[in-house]
Amino acid sequence: MTDIRTDIQELIDSNDVVLFMKGTKEVPQCGFSSRVAGVLNYMGVAYRDVNVLSSDDMRQGIKDFSDWPTVPQLYVKGEFVGGCDIVTEMTLSGELDQLLDRTGVAYDKQAAEKIREANS
Repeated sequence: MTDIRTDIQELIDSNDVVLFMKGTKEVPQCGFSSRVAGVLNYMGVAYRDVNVLSSDDMRQGIKDFSDWPTVPQLYVKGEFVGGCDIVTEMTLSGELDQLLDRTGVAYDKQAAEKIREANS
């Protein structure tokens, strides 16, 4: 059996953007995961979704890996960004755009603006 930390590290290393979430990007299984996936989907960010409900090892492993107690967890270019509240705040402040720009991750800038306009 492989070590879950190794599996998580490989997922993070081999994908520019990874969302560890409850459910999938098509069928989120909790409101917080749904919100983060919704933001990424709306902004057209290509990302790998990892359903932590698929195994107890992954569900606990990602929390231990990041030392962060909750899911979802977003990683961009190997960097832990945060969970739902942090991603929401970063989206509304424009910090998420800056992070994606800085790391060379493609996204729809107009969609990001629309999110901010709708929430201002």
